[in-house]
Amino acid sequence: MEAHWRGRGYTVPNAAVYPHQWLWDSCFHAVIWAHLGRPERAVAELRSALAHQHDDGFVPHMTYWEHPDMHAAFWGRPTTSTITQPPMYGHAIAELARRGVEVDSSLVRQAVAGLAFLVGPRRGDRELVPIVHPWESGCDDSPRWDRWAGSERSAQRWYERKGELVESLDLSPSGSALANPSFEVEAAGFNALVAFNAMELAAVGFHDQLPFAVEPLIDALDRRWDPLLATWLDDRDATPAPRTLEALLPVLVTGSIERVAAVMTELRDPDAFGGRCGPAQVHRGEPSFEPRAYWRGPAWPQLTYLFWVAAARHGRRDDAAWLARALRSGAERSGWAEYWDPDDGTGLGAVPQSWSALAAAVAPS
Repeated sequence: MEAHWRGRGYTVPNAAVYPHQWLWDSCFHAVIWAHLGRPERAVAELRSALAHQHDDGFVPHMTYWEHPDMHAAFWGRPTTSTITQPPMYGHAIAELARRGVEVDSSLVRQAVAGLAFLVGPRRGDRELVPIVHPWESGCDDSPRWDRWAGSERSAQRWYERKGELVESLDLSPSGSALANPSFEVEAAGFNALVAFNAMELAAVGFHDQLPFAVEPLIDALDRRWDPLLATWLDDRDATPAPRTLEALLPVLVTGSIERVAAVMTELRDPDAFGGRCGPAQVHRGEPSFEPRAYWRGPAWPQLTYLFWVAAARHGRRDDAAWLARALRSGAERSGWAEYWDPDDGTGLGAVPQSWSALAAAVAPS
């Protein structure tokens, strides 16, 4: 974390591969800094992540602090991207508050505004909030998006396709991504994180500041539970997407004891998602499962962390202990990698990657 810290007040995920600032990475970094006893860095991380928030509340997912013109042609503007990412700033602020760190009211207002943009202008009259680009999910190459990749799903062609999906964004006058006629998905995982982050702010005393009710989102998610597949669906009427780990994130907000139990069983089952070093990102029964391919089956530390949070909040101590052990084992075995093989912890992607230090934030088993 020290090696990745930058004087502008943020942590780069990896100095060589990811030398810029990413939104949900920085929110996890804030949690890590708080647990490492550096609250001033945690607050600075959130301030920098929200520094280019639009007046309507939209928060860009990337900031090019050191090279503002880098990829300006790709995004159509300098300094920041035109899409967002899961709004983990609510959880980060709540974690700071729980540790007795005084969070400036302006930062809380920014977090509230970011969530309000998603639930308001972005959602419109829909049941749930749509993501308008695969990158907004945080799970970039998840099999859930394969039907948008086209018949030739090579890494290069898929990257080009995602560039085309940037070009088809509908932007507000200020550049906030509102819609996309070529890609709109009411992703269960993303909506779970919207609801969860709002609930987190409410849990630490900021409920009066939220200009929307969270319950309708949770109710809409619960209507999308498929008991046969033991997962939540993005679209109740479409052919179910491949079973992936992020679609189980509504376990963070559901009130159903039965669904919580079903999810925890899936997470630990070695024939489903279970792995010695954390849950695999794709169900092992899916044809798309590849344990060492980017977003096709490896264990991801930020997802394991979120399921640890869910298990702890639901009082499932054994499941929380198992997830904590798996996260720590994977982080150490992988050399603190971006992601890793769920069975043996072989490090994959960028090594080291700062969010793997979430292993320091989970309670000892």
